[in-house]
Amino acid sequence: MHSLVQTVLTDHEKLALKEFIDLLQASDKQYFLRNEIQQAFIEYCEKTQKPAYFFHSSPLAQLIHFTHELILEDGSIWLVLRPWVASQQVWRLSSDLSQFEQMPMRSLLDVRDRWVNRYQPNILEIDFGPFYEKSPSISDPRNIGQGLTFLNHHLCEQVSTNREFWIEALFQVLRQHEYDGISLLISNRIHSGTQLAKRVREAIQFIDQRPPNEPYEKFHPELQELGFDPGWGDTAFRVRETLELLEHLIHNPEPAFLEAFVSRVPAILRVVLISVHGWVGQESVLGRPETSGQVVYVLDQARTLENTLREQISQAGLDFLNIQPHVIILTRLIPNCEGTLCNQKLEKLDGTENGWILRVPFREFNPNVTQNWISKYEIWPYLESFAEDAEKELLKILKGCPNFIIGNYSDGNLVAFLLARRLKAIHCHIAHSLEKPKRLFSDLYWQEMEDQYHLSAQFAADLLSMNAADFIITSSYQEIVGTPDTMGQYESYKCYSMPQLYHVIDGIDLFSPKFNRVPPGVNEAIFFPYYQKEKRNVSDCERVQALLFSREDPNVTGYLEKTEKRPILAIAPVNSTKNLTGLVECFGHSQELQHHCNLILVTNNLHVANTARADEVEEIRRLHRLIEQYQLHGHIRWVGMPLPTSDLGEIYRVIADQRGIFVHFARFEAFGRVILEAMSSGLPTFATQFGGASEILQHYENSFLINPTDIEGSTQKLLNFIDQCNQNPAYWQEISDGMIQRIQDEYNWKLHTRQLLLLAKLYSFWNPVYQDNREALLHYLDALFHLIYKPRAELILEQHYRQ
Repeated sequence: MHSLVQTVLTDHEKLALKEFIDLLQASDKQYFLRNEIQQAFIEYCEKTQKPAYFFHSSPLAQLIHFTHELILEDGSIWLVLRPWVASQQVWRLSSDLSQFEQMPMRSLLDVRDRWVNRYQPNILEIDFGPFYEKSPSISDPRNIGQGLTFLNHHLCEQVSTNREFWIEALFQVLRQHEYDGISLLISNRIHSGTQLAKRVREAIQFIDQRPPNEPYEKFHPELQELGFDPGWGDTAFRVRETLELLEHLIHNPEPAFLEAFVSRVPAILRVVLISVHGWVGQESVLGRPETSGQVVYVLDQARTLENTLREQISQAGLDFLNIQPHVIILTRLIPNCEGTLCNQKLEKLDGTENGWILRVPFREFNPNVTQNWISKYEIWPYLESFAEDAEKELLKILKGCPNFIIGNYSDGNLVAFLLARRLKAIHCHIAHSLEKPKRLFSDLYWQEMEDQYHLSAQFAADLLSMNAADFIITSSYQEIVGTPDTMGQYESYKCYSMPQLYHVIDGIDLFSPKFNRVPPGVNEAIFFPYYQKEKRNVSDCERVQALLFSREDPNVTGYLEKTEKRPILAIAPVNSTKNLTGLVECFGHSQELQHHCNLILVTNNLHVANTARADEVEEIRRLHRLIEQYQLHGHIRWVGMPLPTSDLGEIYRVIADQRGIFVHFARFEAFGRVILEAMSSGLPTFATQFGGASEILQHYENSFLINPTDIEGSTQKLLNFIDQCNQNPAYWQEISDGMIQRIQDEYNWKLHTRQLLLLAKLYSFWNPVYQDNREALLHYLDALFHLIYKPRAELILEQHYRQ
């Protein structure tokens, strides 16, 4: 970047930059973000009649392209450049453009504080950078999110370069495995890595004499004499395979051998998934609108985990010891449960043999609060004591410590951090979506938002848990580092200011191998292709069809004059981010769309009287106003009620029966579970280009990714598809089949779970090697927990006492 900045300031383009800055100053603004900078540059080029090459390829155009923030301050112009993903640079130019220099990030944070008139000369600085310096790091930004692959290669390289040390480390890791006092894999008959290498060869020679299909129970005493305890396989053939993988790993380490061997190690037997918000259940209790997607995710993940673990334990030859997996979803118990089972301590998880929902109540600091459901913005004061109480319940039910703890969302991950720290378990961090990037300048204006959102506690919790986690899984690459044009969710925590509270100099290492992209799947028993008639219930189909097209109901508004038109379906909670109002505007603006299609909205609510959330009230009112404004009566139908998941699956299929389409018009979507559901059901799907949907629709991006801020362009993409379907009836089927195949190949829970367990096992190998550095990090996190998080949470608790 130095050469580019220098070129702009020493070439004839220096005058153009001065003119451009003058244009910005004339707006009476000081702080400009990327889209504003880009738009201002377009206006400047048009106003000064610059040629096309200047706008597209001049050095100044390149500099503007890389500029994500521009701040005008007395005597200085500050540029935040992002030359590539996961990288930011700060440059300060003198106001006369005679001088320039690259500045440290902490200087930028001071500038931001001055901009909001909250500069403080001495402020706490948080810097996690030193804790990652000695750890291996991914060098190519394109490989961010592929931590598993990176670590496999790194570990194998270490074995090759320092064989004795790493074989000893491998021995130490293998010997620690046990279950309720039962030694697994290696017994105390083997005393070192060197001895292990010799015994592996002896064990293979012994197994060679056994019939391949002979059950492990018949020859395990002889194998144990050699020092190999249960866990290597259920038959002689599988035991031999596993031992050979270990031998390859010792003598000829390659990533494929490491991955294959680690996948067979029975290191994960007890798993806890944490979703604290509550309202977690199986019969019409899938969270509140703000958490429903997360609850569905956790339930599906837990079921598949239990089933996969059961299969792996059997293949490891542990059935004869009666070892069973134990999977628990940990959530809060809600006394005022509104007729649901959310006040029941223990609930069996359907579709599992040993999967459970464990509900632990919040301590009753104020029963008026803690006996009811608590919003995710108000939950922070109760999490530390919840973790303490949950630990006792988990140890009692599991009859031992969990091996693996999975945190969900910011609050669930804070609890996961506290529990994993005490129980020495592997901690997986899953955010689903992070709150910080959702609100513009939420860090700088945190004080104005504090009473409503308590961002100071939430951002602190995010910093703690994402750095404490052994690994982080995301559904998309963009969650981590965004795109060349937009910042990723985790990237937004890299460097930021909470004025008069703290500065984050380096909040997370985006190049750390702890980041892994592991997308989820869908429940294939519910969301399956529309043409699988044998799996569909005829009465359910007729009932859902009536709900969507004809049935009168107090929670349904609108009617359809011509039900044979191609339906456009949207399913989303009513909030500004999901942008259903934008979709209605898009539909209302186009007479041609109304001529060809009906619009069907399925939401959680359509009456303002049924919600206390201000943003939901405004969106509902605006939807009603738009329907009147565009006179959409006869063209739109709005179903606004909570529906069971099975009905949602049938809704997609009923729309597909009529060769309809699905549109997700969100302003931003971190990933988009509904996109997977619609595609797996066979609906051609249009989705927002902002967020992870672009990765799901990567093969269809030119035609099916839409910009929700561009009503005209979005309308044209919908009409282009409809025209092609009308001209070629096979086109709808071609797109439908392709989208079904895309989900089946890339987004399924079995693949997700295998990757998740492999990661947990690999990081259980990895952590002991870097234990010293990790302990220092955990002590630092403990200090931040008590210095920053607890005081902010206690302030919220004081407010609740007064309620």
